[in-house]
Amino acid sequence: MSTSGKGTVTDSLGNYELHLTTKDSIYFSYLGKSTPKFPVKTMPLGYSFNISLAVRVDSLPLVVVRPKLYRYDSAENRDEYRKVFNYEAESPIGYGEGGVGLSLDAIFNAKKNRQMLALQQRLIEQEHDKYVDYRFNKILVKKITGLQKPELDTFMRLFRPTYEFIRNCENDYEFYKYIKDCGVYFTQAWRREHNSM
Repeated sequence: MSTSGKGTVTDSLGNYELHLTTKDSIYFSYLGKSTPKFPVKTMPLGYSFNISLAVRVDSLPLVVVRPKLYRYDSAENRDEYRKVFNYEAESPIGYGEGGVGLSLDAIFNAKKNRQMLALQQRLIEQEHDKYVDYRFNKILVKKITGLQKPELDTFMRLFRPTYEFIRNCENDYEFYKYIKDCGVYFTQAWRREHNSM
């Protein structure tokens, strides 16, 4: 990361590329631990800047692998409401052998069509909300930001991302960076607001 906000991720061999100005500084982060900031003006132009981070294996927290309940819940929900998720409203205008016609069934079932489509939309919104809850959870946010209650509860409410935002993140790094950057902004604002009282 750079102090100007530009960032990158190394490839599997540890190579990276980042274009910065001489007024910028660069720092590295791994598993939430970051290095000091290195001013770009002190680095020789045209040469690579290499750094290694020492990670003690015994310092990593215990990881318990559990099934991803969201996926199971989502699959069961889709199976249970398959008829609703797969529902397509019949068009009142039909095309047959004799040309264009009007479907009386579609006209008489218009209310049912609207109800089924509204239920379908509600189920999709609920599924999206559950996905956001699964990805943007208090345990993860607390680990990344270090926030505690009541700040954590306020942060979760104010910076809850949309389903579309999470799905459009290219990788976990981008999503975690969003949480971290919002956490920094929120912490500064929280301190200003509560220290001025």
